[in-house]
Amino acid sequence: MGYKVAVVGATGNVGHEILNILDERDFPADDVIALASSRSVGQEVSFGDKDLKVQDLATFDFKGVDIVLSSPGAKVSAEYSPKAAAAGATVIDNTSHWRMDPDVPLIVPEVNPQAINQIKKGIIANPNCSTIQMVVALKPLHDAATIKRVVVSTYQSVSGSGKAAMDELFNQTKGIYANQTPTPNVYPKQIAFNAIPQIDDFMDDGMTKEEWKMVVETKKILGSAIKVCASCVRIPVFVGHAEMINIELEKELTAIQAKELLREAEGVTLIDLEQENLEYVTPAEVQGEDDVYVSRVREDITVENGLNFWCVSDNLRKGAALNTVQIAELLIKSKALAAA
Repeated sequence: MGYKVAVVGATGNVGHEILNILDERDFPADDVIALASSRSVGQEVSFGDKDLKVQDLATFDFKGVDIVLSSPGAKVSAEYSPKAAAAGATVIDNTSHWRMDPDVPLIVPEVNPQAINQIKKGIIANPNCSTIQMVVALKPLHDAATIKRVVVSTYQSVSGSGKAAMDELFNQTKGIYANQTPTPNVYPKQIAFNAIPQIDDFMDDGMTKEEWKMVVETKKILGSAIKVCASCVRIPVFVGHAEMINIELEKELTAIQAKELLREAEGVTLIDLEQENLEYVTPAEVQGEDDVYVSRVREDITVENGLNFWCVSDNLRKGAALNTVQIAELLIKSKALAAA
């Protein structure tokens, strides 16, 4: 049996990628509906060899829809995800609004698939892009030796802020070569040829909301005992997030042992000198790829049972759209859809 699927936010970066991935993975959908705000109504978006006309989210009746893949922004999701769930759909939401709701499971299928059985509101949350790639890499190491503390510095691409941010990077870069002074709009400071140590708003303790998300989401997914220190930086890259991760474990785990675990882990590709004759991989090399790529695995001799590694991923795919579709596949496989 095929499913009726609605994609909310279909005209955005993540919405486009969700439609691409549904087609690529032959998702069992008999009907796919593209939804967005009223200003996008009538536009066409690609779904495989078809063009879907965008319908108005505000007036759409969700009755009969089985699965909603939602990425419209937190405020919109807060209003429409409950409406879709009340109409009988299961919503997989890619915004920040539902992630820390205790009655909404926060899922990365390679990491905590069992959480699919905890649906209470008809809504499943997709974690933040930077959290997703980190916990995929942490999972095999945590299972083997229990992670006590994580210190992570992220280097995040502008696509995480949407199309306007990508345009800003392009226009500023072009303008600098023409001796024009960059004018920040999406970001608080110039993004071209620069690095901005702020993603999202600042909180009272000096942490940004992006950093806070990484802390609380990692705890919800992997366990509340893990301590997380995150520093998030926006860099002038169009697609692909990078993270330098330092972990402290309860048990000894050598770099060689860690590499073996990562090499066998679901959703991870390990790049190391011995295997590939290439010691590390960069964001530009993983655009369009599904896996989380790990390289530069080494021991940290400054703490007991410490490891360092470099982690990169396509933030629009595994960091957002792919994980959303994988949750939908998990939902069907686990038969949670019928029970929700």
